[in-house]
Amino acid sequence: MPTLLAKRLLSAIPLLLFLSFFVYVLVDLMPGDAAANLAGDNASTQDIAALREQLGLNEPLILRYLEWLGHILTGDFGTSLYSSQSVAQILAERIPVTLSLAVVTMALVVVVGLPLGIVAAMRANSLIDRALTAFASVAMAVPPFIVGLVLVIALAISTPIFPATGYLPIADGIVPWLQHLILPAIAIAAISTAEVARQTRAAVVDTLGRDFIRTARAKGLRTKQIVGKHALKVAGVPIVTVLGLQVSRVLAGAVTVEFVFALPGLGTLAVNSVFTRDIPVILGIVMVMAVAIVAINLVVDLAGGYFNPRVRS
Repeated sequence: MPTLLAKRLLSAIPLLLFLSFFVYVLVDLMPGDAAANLAGDNASTQDIAALREQLGLNEPLILRYLEWLGHILTGDFGTSLYSSQSVAQILAERIPVTLSLAVVTMALVVVVGLPLGIVAAMRANSLIDRALTAFASVAMAVPPFIVGLVLVIALAISTPIFPATGYLPIADGIVPWLQHLILPAIAIAAISTAEVARQTRAAVVDTLGRDFIRTARAKGLRTKQIVGKHALKVAGVPIVTVLGLQVSRVLAGAVTVEFVFALPGLGTLAVNSVFTRDIPVILGIVMVMAVAIVAINLVVDLAGGYFNPRVRS
């Protein structure tokens, strides 16, 4: 296991470097001029040129990237072009919101998706299995922001059970915190829950058809015992893998869903930063997301080593 961990950490370094350069180039190619936006509509050409010089935007791309990378390696994410606030401070204020949303969403995915997949696998080709499969197919076809708008209309406007917008930190109470997160979490979790249910069903059905399961049945073990003690551990690798992939989907879905529900998280910050072309903030968000996804993939690999001993060797 330590060898596996070391290999994954070493492979993550060039991946993050390539991603940082790729995103830096994409941000630089974005339409518009950050200096012109910052200077305002009434700024003269000379004022914009002076501001570009002050911001270092006249330097070659590779030099700007290397300078930015050097600051990143020391923990300095730069300063926002519009608020003059430290990017690290801005991210620190927004990360708890997105993290809270991701935790609640993944809890829904695990609590709902896994049991649905297991039930469908235990009753393969039955009416329940077909109904769950059809429900999963429909859920995977609807974008999160559409689900979010429907939830707002149904459960926040027509029937005011949950707040439509806003966020309260967990320090103000678990119940208010959860009330503000439940609708956006359901909106994001719909697709991921369907995907986890389908993959869990497929993995468990495949495992239940193996020889050692037939031997367990011949010994008189009940289906629940077989699934709980034997099948789930063998099917654990694909299940954990698909759960890890859903974290990336949840973070991606947060960009639009946070904007719909006016949550002050990284998603809303990303949308606003793109509109204002706040380059340091955009780059900071991307790097935080990239590190988070790499860390999740590392956890998935380690979990795969637990379920599959051959990976540890």
